[in-house]
Amino acid sequence: MSDTLPQKPVCVTIGQEIARYGFPGGHPFGPHRMGAFWDEAQIQGVETQVQVMAPVMATTEELQRFHTPEYVQQVQNQSITGKGFLDYGDTPAFLGVYEASAHVVGSALDLTRRIMSGSCSRAFVPIAGLHHARPERAGGFCVFNDIGVVIHTLRQEFGLQRVAYVDIDAHHGDGVFYAFESDPDVRILDFHQDGNSLYPGTGDSSETGLGTASGTKLNIPMPPGAGDVHFMQRWPQGVRFLEEGKPEFIILQCGADSIAGDPLTHLRLSHTLHGQVATRLVRLAEEMGHGRILALGGGGYNSVNIGKGWCAVTKALINTPYGLH
Repeated sequence: MSDTLPQKPVCVTIGQEIARYGFPGGHPFGPHRMGAFWDEAQIQGVETQVQVMAPVMATTEELQRFHTPEYVQQVQNQSITGKGFLDYGDTPAFLGVYEASAHVVGSALDLTRRIMSGSCSRAFVPIAGLHHARPERAGGFCVFNDIGVVIHTLRQEFGLQRVAYVDIDAHHGDGVFYAFESDPDVRILDFHQDGNSLYPGTGDSSETGLGTASGTKLNIPMPPGAGDVHFMQRWPQGVRFLEEGKPEFIILQCGADSIAGDPLTHLRLSHTLHGQVATRLVRLAEEMGHGRILALGGGGYNSVNIGKGWCAVTKALINTPYGLH
């Protein structure tokens, strides 16, 4: 089959329901982040090349595919008062935090289902990829872990087994990693700033999975100041690692906080690299014969980087040829 451009749309979720997932009082994860991406998408003309989807709110049952009922209830309670923290001090509650967080998860699930049904070819949710949340608590600005819910849903609703999760956010995706550390069918490739110098302090290269899952996780910590050259020296190893797992679905967490100039982190990747990673993962999904890839925005606290990095990812979803298999 010759390479062809997609006949079905690339879907992107945009709406105030997910834009509201942002913390008040000058918190670095503020409610401006979706707009930073979408403003740049309009400047670059990306918005005319995608199908815009409205946010969808996850049900309590869907949230409990990853989270404990007690924690979901805690978020509901603190959403009403808007007071206190949902973890040890990084993730404050705010009025409506439950609804905003549930829309993040529901939107990721909606695009997952659209990919599986074939109504969307590839998809991106900018305010999503909340990779620090644990089953029983929040963590690192992440209230509910949409990634974990998506992985469980792919299995429960669609019968998939082999899922690849790729994370290029500056922070280690600890909430995903430890939830699936013993699962041999979830292949995790995580590039991040060395945990000795950045929250959450995890993701050492020696952490490769437990028990029967040993060898199915690849952590690649990078020193502060590492840029594209350092990343690309290890990227071919990561691609081979993913290919070995023969994933039936690929999730990319493309946090823009690994791009040079982020105020909270110390890596120096380029927005161009984010696009290159997305292009290769789209090609891998095509090579696997299914083409299924869901990108999630993740972190990023420099508005210019958010716009340029996520637009590079979205353009990779749009422009990478189909039919490689």
